[in-house]
Parts: sequence; structure tokens; C-alpha cells
Amino acid sequence: MATSPFSIRLDAKLKGRLEKEAKRRNRPVGFVANRAIKIYFEQLDRLSRELEEASAEADKGVFVSSEAVHEWMASWGTDKELPPPEPDIFPDSKLSESKVRKKVA
Repeated sequence: MATSPFSIRLDAKLKGRLEKEAKRRNRPVGFVANRAIKIYFEQLDRLSRELEEASAEADKGVFVSSEAVHEWMASWGTDKELPPPEPDIFPDSKLSESKVRKKVA
């Protein structure tokens, strides 16, 4: 892959860390910086995809109530540990709303 020169200003501490890592890996500073930037953008892209997927899932309106999650979490580490809860809140569902209200009340 072709590369292009690029100049960047770093604070002294970050520059020192970059140089130390390059020396430790026996690689040029530019290689380590390039790799770090690439990893940063890969993680940023993954986070963006995950947020989009979570938003699309939330738009469906199917959720696990906080009460069900709290009950599940309270069972952790006990002899009667519960499996992860199934969704109990659904869009336009009077049944799930009344079920949640009963648990809260």
C-alpha cells in the first residue's frame, strides 16, 4: 500500500511513549503511529456499527425490564442462579405494561 508523509504535533509525554513503544518493538516510530491510528479507526467503526445495531434493536420496542434484570442479578453467586431474563416488554403490549407496573407497585 502506498503511503503519504504526514506531520503531527504531539505532546512530549505521548511522543516519548510512541518512541518507547517503537524501540521496544524494534520498529520505526511511523510504523507504530500508523498502526495505532489504524486500530483507533477500526475500533471507532466497530463502536459505530454496534451503536447502530443497538439503536435498530431498541427501535423494535422489545426490552427486558429492569425488574427482571435486577432479579437475575440478585441471583448471581447463589445456589439458585437464574438464567438471563427473556424480553418482557413489547411494543403496544398492555400485558407487558401491566406486568411491569405490578412488579414496580
